[in-house]
Amino acid sequence: MGSSLYHTLNISRQDMLTRLLDLDVISNNLANMNTAGFKASRANFQELLTQSLNRSGIRLPSTQMLSGQGSIRQSGNPLDWAIEGEGFFAVRLPDGRTAYTRDGQFSLDANRRLVCAGGFPLVWNGQIPENYSDVSIRGDGTVEVVLQDGTRQVAGNVQLARFTNPSGLQGIGNNLWAETAASGQARMSAPGSPNVGIVHSHAVEQANVDLAREMTQLMADQRTFQMSVQAFQQTDQMIALALNLRKG
Repeated sequence: MGSSLYHTLNISRQDMLTRLLDLDVISNNLANMNTAGFKASRANFQELLTQSLNRSGIRLPSTQMLSGQGSIRQSGNPLDWAIEGEGFFAVRLPDGRTAYTRDGQFSLDANRRLVCAGGFPLVWNGQIPENYSDVSIRGDGTVEVVLQDGTRQVAGNVQLARFTNPSGLQGIGNNLWAETAASGQARMSAPGSPNVGIVHSHAVEQANVDLAREMTQLMADQRTFQMSVQAFQQTDQMIALALNLRKG
């Protein structure tokens, strides 16, 4: 019995495992459809070839963030800020590193720091005063507060991080992204600068998950998985039959 049957068995196994990994990507996208600022991911498949250029299955070497714009809805919360266009909010992690997010639903912690949903402080050059009654952010990142006596004052400025290749960012959980060699280094710029988005006050950017695309990919994975299972089972039966014939 030649090695071709075992080769076919391995291809079917590799295809099934890869489709299960893609199912994880789709499930994560669907689970975060209502997560503010969430960016969907796409699985990048790669065909495996032997030295003789024979097909040896596929694998999933990486996932790619889809950086398309999510729709923006109005909010009654003065600390809800949405980015329209390119750019990310920068937040500081406990270990001192900087991470990036599109989730602009901020709040004030016990130390009066603006923090994201994960509790990490926003990187900006300002401070929200205690006696404020309202907060707003202009398109250029200027944060303005209204004090309880009705006077207005500038509380600081927010800059956005821009990357040469945002699809190369690495997801690190909590709706946060980290820069990589593929994304390039973050360049901080004022909102509204060339090639940088603007910030909307009292607004939330919704997830950019395309339900139709995810369901289509889900059905394609299901069909491919079923075909791989059938090929695996039939090849296994052929191998068993060949072994029985040899024994006879």
